[in-house]
Amino acid sequence: MTEPMIEVEVVFALPSRQKLVRLRVPAGTGARDAVVRSGLQAEFPDELADVDALKLGIFGKAVRAETVLREKDRVEIYRPLIADPKAVRRQRAEAGKAMKKGG
Repeated sequence: MTEPMIEVEVVFALPSRQKLVRLRVPAGTGARDAVVRSGLQAEFPDELADVDALKLGIFGKAVRAETVLREKDRVEIYRPLIADPKAVRRQRAEAGKAMKKGG
């Protein structure tokens, strides 16, 4: 008897380049394992060197590496943030206050 298979996608994007890989994996496969099977580490060796440290999501919702995938799931590999969103908002608010005082 053959193991049931499901179809999933794994995606990764840089500002200048993105890649989507469709693959069939055994039912019960985790998000991390799908990333490894996708072959994206070979295409993005610098960015995806440490697969255990990657932040993953499914359709925009953060998930753990061991999250079991379902048919048609899209595993997204997230890059680290360039800037902390809270710090950026704080800087904008301070700049806005300074403009009001000056004007």
